[in-house]
Amino acid sequence: MNIPFFAGVNQSVLEQVTIVSKKYTKGITVHAQGDTCKSMDIVLSGSLVAYALSQNGSENVLFEFCKNSIVGANLLFGNANQYPMNIYCTEDSELLHINKSDVELLLHDYQFTVNFVKSISLNSQSMNKKITIYTKKSLRENLLDYFGALSAEQNSKTIILPVSKKQLADYFGVQRPSLFRELKQMKDEGLIKICNRQIKILD
Repeated sequence: MNIPFFAGVNQSVLEQVTIVSKKYTKGITVHAQGDTCKSMDIVLSGSLVAYALSQNGSENVLFEFCKNSIVGANLLFGNANQYPMNIYCTEDSELLHINKSDVELLLHDYQFTVNFVKSISLNSQSMNKKITIYTKKSLRENLLDYFGALSAEQNSKTIILPVSKKQLADYFGVQRPSLFRELKQMKDEGLIKICNRQIKILD
């Protein structure tokens, strides 16, 4: 009842379903590409990413799941209900698993249905942002947007990257040399200063 996703859900309905909690260690694949989606998962702690492998073997991170994120809700009732990409833990994580039949039972509760639809909508919006990154903007534009968002979040022109440069390259779907080359060019042009994970936005 303390999990935000179940806020407002009738307790008598919750008591009729089986909800399994399972812990995963960093680096473990929770769902492999091609696996059938049989449950809706709620992230209680830790973080996970959904990634696809490019032809050259690099990872393209397409989606990130943090605490209270929902995994699999958009696949559970579809005709094509196989995971289109791998999902693995980037740190030790704990997930709740609710199988399809129990989700169907919970959907009789109005508040659960509202929360379920909201989660699908949020996932779709995040994926749309990712698609925009891949189709409309250059790497520099994406980096400037990313740094700008971090600057607003950290309330400073000097920001600390929350991820490694390898993870940043994976996030933008580019090779590490391409990312390093672009960062160097931005530094040479006086746009930024770089010191490990610390970046100062100059322009």
